[in-house]
Formats: sequence, structure tokens, C-alpha cells
Amino acid sequence: MTRPNIVFILADDLGYADLGCYGGRSLHAPRGSCSPRLDRMAAEGLRFTDGYSNSPVCSPTRFALATGRYQYRLRGGWDEPIAGRARTDPLLGPLLGLPPEHPTLASLLKDAGYATALVGKWHLGYPPYFGPLRSGYDEFFGALSGGLDYFTHCDTSGTHDLWDGDTEVHRIGYLTDLISERACDFVARRRGDSRPFLLSVHYTAPHWPWETRSDEAEARLLASTREHIGHVSGGSVDTYLTMIHHMDEGIGGMLDALKSIGVQENTLVVFTSDNGGERFSDVWPLTGRKMDLLEGGIRVPYIVRWPARVKPGGVTPQLAITMDWVATLLDAAGAAPHPDYPLDGASLLHVLENPDATFERELFWRTNFRNQRALRAGRWKYLSTEDGEFLYDLALDARERANRARREPARLAAMRARYAEWETTLPGVPEGAKASLVTNRGNMATPTP
Repeated sequence: MTRPNIVFILADDLGYADLGCYGGRSLHAPRGSCSPRLDRMAAEGLRFTDGYSNSPVCSPTRFALATGRYQYRLRGGWDEPIAGRARTDPLLGPLLGLPPEHPTLASLLKDAGYATALVGKWHLGYPPYFGPLRSGYDEFFGALSGGLDYFTHCDTSGTHDLWDGDTEVHRIGYLTDLISERACDFVARRRGDSRPFLLSVHYTAPHWPWETRSDEAEARLLASTREHIGHVSGGSVDTYLTMIHHMDEGIGGMLDALKSIGVQENTLVVFTSDNGGERFSDVWPLTGRKMDLLEGGIRVPYIVRWPARVKPGGVTPQLAITMDWVATLLDAAGAAPHPDYPLDGASLLHVLENPDATFERELFWRTNFRNQRALRAGRWKYLSTEDGEFLYDLALDARERANRARREPARLAAMRARYAEWETTLPGVPEGAKASLVTNRGNMATPTP
């Protein structure tokens, strides 16, 4: 079969149950689901119930998505996330980022003859040391930093951060729409081009600040008062769902663009999120959120549409993690990983074609924040935090409220030992690795456990 085109769509801070096809509460709201096009994409393809992000926070997951390897193998993957200070700090600048010499999904596919483009958020280091064009992408339009205002296009420090290639550009418009329009433009320019393509569309939505298309005045107020765009003074569930709907409309436009140039049948489209939900997200029945290794911080939507090879209406319980997509997409494209950089992820290609053909595996996580560690093996999950050790049977208790540690001491000990064994395969925590949070007990009320 002809090699597929690939469109990889990444949302930012999307909750596991935000989308209608994942049971989101908006499905039952008067105006209906916040995600009708993604719901349709799921109906036309395959939905994973147990898909995970490599991290409960942004840039570490993006390292794994770029390389197909645990993010801890690179220094930049230890910061949670890469903070804006790396843009100007002479010590951090050359340290925190994706090394250009490291093979990536984009560089490997480019070497295999693919046209490559990233539209949206990079968040893997700053020039002159790092950047999308240095890591395999032919084209780039979007932001280098981790958070951006949707109208002023300025980052958390107030620095303007919109780029076309290596050139700073000023555009008028709502950022989600600018990303969607540029993605559709890239697809349109593929008409008549015989090369397959990789289009990475990394939205900043629905990440803060909490702004819809109608909220330009709110953006101006944030800028004039110099309030941090973490936006602890604003937002609502309705605003958040509207932001998702704007993204959903753009994704629908991309799918229409693929159809308009006649490539929709053999284009593999993947949708997921970089981590779990933020303050307005719906993660039911899970608990936890961004920055947590509880399920709500790491379990995310996975939707796949590929009419040529993926049957419609599929659902799979296959355990999967972000870095698996590198192995999967290389497999689909008939491209090989670099022999000097073996992948940690596993190919899901046969699961896409046969959702019931699941395979057993173990998934591992760690974060410096709250000293969290986690291992999922089958239905069981081992979790260790600064508060203690926990053992959960996720098949019975996806909400992680029934701690089985005292009832199953042998299983707890075995999973603790297995985690410790895995940890020896990674570099140690580097000096200076930091976690950065916008919300805290001083600016946001915290519920009792």
C-alpha cells in the first residue's frame, strides 16, 4: 500500500472526559457536545479507553512525542515544564531543549521522503540552540513557548511569540483559528505533490488564558494590568468548552481539506492531548489533574481515523503512551528508527487494524513535583508520592479511591521492586531540574482529599 499521509493533532491540557465521545458533560448540555467533529472522527475510526500521556505536564510529553523515548533520557525532559526563563538565561538556554542532533519523528520521516510541517506549539527550547526547523520540520508556524495569549500572542513574560519559520511575525486573529487556517493551507498546498506528508498540529487550546473568540477585551485587560496569563482571575466551564469547540471546528476544517484534495482515505489522523485536564476540565470518573500521576493527570483521549486501514466504530482497551506514536507512525510509513537511539515506545499499528489484538506491557512515570512515581501493569497501578504508597485496581476503581496496599502487600512489594528496576535504566535527576506551577493554595481553593 502507498505510504500514508500523517496528521498528528495535539490538544493542550485537555481532560479525559471533555469530549462528547468520551462521555463529556457537554454532550448533555442544551447546545450539545463541545466536540461534534472529533466525536464524528471517533465514530469513523478508533477510540482508545486507556491511552496515556508520557507526563502530567507539557514539555516532557513533547520530548517523548518527538523522540519516541522516555523524556528522562534528555536533560530538557526533566523540567516540568521548560519555563520561559530559558529564552534569555545564558545557562539554561543551551541546556533546556531538544538537541538538533537527536533523531525525531519529523527528521526520520523527512529522511524517508516526507514533507514535514509543525503548526502550533513547540515548547522544546529556544533559538539559537533549538527549534522545529533544527529538528526535522520543513515548515513551522506557531509559538516557541509554553503558554500564549490568544489575541496578543505574547507569552507569560509578555514577550511576543509568533513565528513563521525563524522569522517573528505579527498576525491579527484568534490563535486557535490562525493555527487551524495555517494547517489547512499546508494541506491545500499538497495538491499535486507526490510526496507523502507529516503535518503536526499542536494547538495551544484549551490551555489558559481562558479566552474564546469573543474575549479580545479580556486579553487586552490582562495585558494592560500585567496579570499573568495563567488567568487565575478568569474563566468558566462554559468558556473552556467554547475554546474546545473552536478547536474542534478547526479540526473539522482540516478533515474537509484532506477530502478536498482527495487524500482522506490514506491519511492517518491521530488526536490526543499532551497531559490531563486543568482547572475547568472534566476528567470523570477519574481523579487528579495536570501535574498529578493520578489518572486524571495522565489518562487522555486517543482518537485515530484512517479509512484505508482502520475500521469505523472501534474501541480498544490497549494500554498506550505518547511515545508509542513515534514507533507506530514510523511503522505505518515503512521507516526505521535510528539504530543508535532505540525507541522506548511500542508500535500500535496492529491494534489500529485489530482493536481486540491487545498486548500486555508496563508503563512507567516519574515527576520531581511531589516526588511522584507510577507503574501501570495490566489492571494494577502502583503510585508513590510524598504522601506515601498506593495500590489501585483500575478495572474496579478507575477513580483511585480504594487503596489496596495493605490488603495486597506482596503485589505492592513486587510492583515497587519492578519500578525500582526500571528506574536504574535512566539517568539520575539532574541538578537544577524544576517544576513550575501557576496555581497554588494561595490563589486557588483546594478541596480536602
